[in-house]
Amino acid sequence: MLRVLRTTEGEIVLDATGKKNGRGAYLCRSMDCFRKAKKSRGLDRSFKMAVPAEVYDRLEKEMEEFGRQ
Repeated sequence: MLRVLRTTEGEIVLDATGKKNGRGAYLCRSMDCFRKAKKSRGLDRSFKMAVPAEVYDRLEKEMEEFGRQ
């Protein structure tokens, strides 16, 4: 599982270590899981705020990079 985190500054980032401070949501490591969360706006519900499409796009790129390592 990967943790997606909303920092105290309101930024939404991928937390590969799972140890950063902030409100987090968990996603499985597969891109299919991420695409389902993106389509259903799952992070919006988890963070109780509207997550911009640009953030979803950036997280998708980060997850692709993480998968290559």
